[in-house]
Amino acid sequence: MNGNKPGDSQTLACVFCRKDDDCPNKYGEMKTHEKWNITVHYYCLLMSSGIWQRGKEEEGVYGFLIEDIRKEVNRASKLKCCVCKKTGASIGCVAPRCKRSYHFPCGLQRECLFQFTGNFACTVCNNSDIFQKEMLRMGIHIPEKDASWELEENAYQELLQHYEHCDVRRCRCKEGRDYNVPNSKWEIKRCQCCGSSGTHLACSLLQSWEQNWECLECRGIIYNSGGFQKAKKHTLPNTNIVGINDCLLEESSPKLPRQSPGAQHKDLLRQGNKFRRDISTIIIELGFQIIKKTKRLYINKADIWNSALNGFRNQKFNPSYTIEVVYIHENDNFGIEHPGSKQEFLTLLMQHLENSPLFEGSLSKNLTLNSQAVKENLYYEAGKMLAISLVHGGPSPGFFSKTLFNCLVYGPENTLPVLDDVSDFDVAQILIRVNTATNVADLNSVMNECYNYLELIGCLRLITSLSDKYILAKDILTHHVIKRVQAPFESFKQGLKTLGVLEKIQTYPEAFYSIFCHKPENLSAKILSDLFTVHTLSDAQSLGFWNSYLQAVEDGKSATTLEDILIFATGCNSIPPAGFKPTPSIECLQTDFPVGNKCNNCLALPITNTYKEFQDKMDFAIRNTLRLEKEESCHYIGQ
Repeated sequence: MNGNKPGDSQTLACVFCRKDDDCPNKYGEMKTHEKWNITVHYYCLLMSSGIWQRGKEEEGVYGFLIEDIRKEVNRASKLKCCVCKKTGASIGCVAPRCKRSYHFPCGLQRECLFQFTGNFACTVCNNSDIFQKEMLRMGIHIPEKDASWELEENAYQELLQHYEHCDVRRCRCKEGRDYNVPNSKWEIKRCQCCGSSGTHLACSLLQSWEQNWECLECRGIIYNSGGFQKAKKHTLPNTNIVGINDCLLEESSPKLPRQSPGAQHKDLLRQGNKFRRDISTIIIELGFQIIKKTKRLYINKADIWNSALNGFRNQKFNPSYTIEVVYIHENDNFGIEHPGSKQEFLTLLMQHLENSPLFEGSLSKNLTLNSQAVKENLYYEAGKMLAISLVHGGPSPGFFSKTLFNCLVYGPENTLPVLDDVSDFDVAQILIRVNTATNVADLNSVMNECYNYLELIGCLRLITSLSDKYILAKDILTHHVIKRVQAPFESFKQGLKTLGVLEKIQTYPEAFYSIFCHKPENLSAKILSDLFTVHTLSDAQSLGFWNSYLQAVEDGKSATTLEDILIFATGCNSIPPAGFKPTPSIECLQTDFPVGNKCNNCLALPITNTYKEFQDKMDFAIRNTLRLEKEESCHYIGQ
């Protein structure tokens, strides 16, 4: 691959802007791939909206593969530039609602802003230290004197005026869009990204002012910009500013400009430090939000869902308060309260949530469409519960489908569902028939038989070739898995913003994927042995019996499982991502049978003369305790 030189006998034009100007300062280097006879301006290539840098630096043109360039040229051939009115406009405006497209040179002519920085990074003060040193080296003076208008009295007075207007499509406030009452559901919350749009809390189903909210414009930019699309895209390091326009922002798709090997290495290290973090560290950091002020939750273990719902919906409940659990029994006439384990409560709540009507699927679950749950705002509450559970030391979910997780991270519009996401048998059969059609007649036959259903979901289409089946299948999948549950998804996502959990998920998707879409690793005798610290254990023989017992359970020589032991001692069937607090411990007491203190994560072992006696007592106590607890829950469900 060689660049065009002034002495070339033939001047080639850029396949994107169709100009033959070789001006690196304006359009970037002009390169020609001799084998495929393709010439491009580097900036025209870099800014094109539908192409991504999938190859290595030496592949194709700067890592952009030839096949991708040809596809992008073909896509751009259908788009007209809003400046010159000619086709080939490969650069689209970053705002989702704006349909304008440009050639790069035409954008410069119109003084559009092409951002070469990372997503939403300031193009004025970025790398200010490097900029100032470079200006000094070149002998350019940078004044530090305050501008005269800054010294005027009340110069910044207008900045103290907060935006107070509800901009949602359907404002529910009878007093009007400008009505604002602090500390009420009619308080106006501004967009956390731009601050120039607002909503009443009630109009966007926000439960408190602390919840994050983005306007439609910013939400579209966030999910359609590079940082929240495909994992393989590169974040954009900092280079130059090209031009500015008052009314239009043009932002590049996130591609990787040319860098020196050293700069590339540093950038990769920076990305690794930012995105490849340990999940336990992230959740522990989220836990720093929890304050010492305590909120007591009264929980009926036989009705865990409604108990939790009532507690979390209480006006005095604050997600950042320390949670204290008290167990109550509805049939207890004396109203006796029993101290409860917070981690056990959160474990039971997450188990109920996984098997609730809000989710569908066997192992990997997606959201359901439950009109009653939407009406009662239960999807929001489910997201809120999940966020609270993670931050307060509860278990990981582990039951999300990859599709549901990707919708949360990258946005529904950037997620493609698969057949496994469809739990409805009839819909799955339609998809299978569409995918296995061998000719146009078969495909039309399926269309005719399913006419009413396809018409209802808006997926009727004219079949002209067998390849249309792939588009049809995609439309059905997208409707059933994503569009159909749009309202539950938006509500669930708002709930997941509690305590900043959703923001962390979107920042560190790889870390959270491991706990949202996968169950925790299986317990082993060694894991449990290392997990429990020895506390006031004076009987060395009992410690030996304990280790032997763990090994026997792992080998299947006991009536219990390792998960049963952990539940008996802590109330959890797995180790939470943030670990246990306090650390599980074992002690030896003069008791007939083992005792599990779930509030302190402490397991008291019996003192026996023989190992067989030790194992029999451990098996009997653990098995029967868990059986009784399970029967209590089943008794409520039966009623």
